[in-house]
Amino acid sequence: MKKPLHFLTLYDLPPSELNALVLRAIELKKRHKSGLEDLPLKGKVLAMIFELNSTRTRVAFETGIQQLGGHAIYLSAQDSQLGRGEPIADTARVLSEMVDLVVIRAKDHQYVCEFSKYSRIPVINGMTNMSHPCQILADIQTYTEIRGSIHGKKVAFIGDGYNMCNSYIRAAKQFDFALSIATPISHKPNQKLLSAVDQAIWTDNPEEAVASADLVVTDVWSSMGHEEEGNERLASFDGFQVDSELLDRANKDVIFMHCLPAHRGEEISNDLLDDTRSVVWQEAGNRLHSQKALMELLLK
Repeated sequence: MKKPLHFLTLYDLPPSELNALVLRAIELKKRHKSGLEDLPLKGKVLAMIFELNSTRTRVAFETGIQQLGGHAIYLSAQDSQLGRGEPIADTARVLSEMVDLVVIRAKDHQYVCEFSKYSRIPVINGMTNMSHPCQILADIQTYTEIRGSIHGKKVAFIGDGYNMCNSYIRAAKQFDFALSIATPISHKPNQKLLSAVDQAIWTDNPEEAVASADLVVTDVWSSMGHEEEGNERLASFDGFQVDSELLDRANKDVIFMHCLPAHRGEEISNDLLDDTRSVVWQEAGNRLHSQKALMELLLK
């Protein structure tokens, strides 16, 4: 039996397929806005296993599979035998007999790795502590819609060297753009991952990172699972807030993105989401169409 194609990080697809996926997402969005119906996944069932809360990822996958003709089943730990200790491998084998596709949001990246090892159907990483590849697809789609190809452009990531930062490092290699990362020394990104990508560099100076940037991105300082470190992180990230003055140091046509939810007054200033350079609402909406394109690709 042919092995399924999984999407756990951006490295699971070659650059050519990633770029084609972004263009397909743009096409699917235009067709949906025009009232056209696409049902390539008619009769397909998506299982959604979420250990962590979600708004955009869950709504985008549930709506997306329905718009493509399929159906979604949501499973939390309380709804399934996983919450009672059933081995991940057993659940993977069982769901492989019942559904066509699985998306998992897990606390530990190893969870999705182990699940995919035993799964005979495609597995999508809906976010883990190491990676959030679905968000990158929406971000690249958004940039492409507004400015064209991101190839050769400069992206600045300001904030925590966590899952979104890790994903942007992979994106720099796969989409071939320059990435300048600014984090506190105490919250640097994964060094093994960073050292393997020539397009990405790190600094502890946000002003230096955003200089000549075409896109500026940030994320919350206390991601899910780090809430108890809130006060400590507020102190660690002092000076790393993205505000209009910091954006002024980038290119004049810079755009700003945030994967949301945002903590106004922390990683961004209170008024930044209303800045004319902010495209976060378009970015959030594109989660729907990029994930539709992803599901379509994996189930072809």
